[in-house]
Amino acid sequence: MTVPHHALEITLTRPLSASALRRAARELPLAANHNATRLMTLVAAKTPHQAARRLRHRLGTRLPIDVLTTHYPDTDGQILLNVAFPPARHAAIRHCARQAGQSPELFLKQALDDALARHASNEADRLDRALGELLAHTTSAHLLAAVGRTLSHHPGGPRP
Repeated sequence: MTVPHHALEITLTRPLSASALRRAARELPLAANHNATRLMTLVAAKTPHQAARRLRHRLGTRLPIDVLTTHYPDTDGQILLNVAFPPARHAAIRHCARQAGQSPELFLKQALDDALARHASNEADRLDRALGELLAHTTSAHLLAAVGRTLSHHPGGPRP
């Protein structure tokens, strides 16, 4: 039986030196971004959870790992987010989860889902207000043309 490989992204708390990256890469093949704060690797495991556990076990003492995520979504469109909390924070999460009658994992998932939904709603409201302000001073056709020009010159994500 073939064990699947899972692509994991490692977010580090600080950039790695070239020598630290070489030492870690002897343990597991790694690909780094331009400033060595994000790494990619493949880990053989039956599940993404096992892959993240294995990665933390193998590299957790060698790298300042902040967050691990699966690089590709699962069949439900979800990615695994693996965060190692300090003991006091972990205890507080367990306490809050117990009060809510949930597991710590479900509690955090719900809190994250709620925060993302709030962010999406706030962003939609902000955009609606901004467009309302723009439309108060121009026509829909002019605004749409300006949006098209801007997007063709600046494709991709938000700009600072």
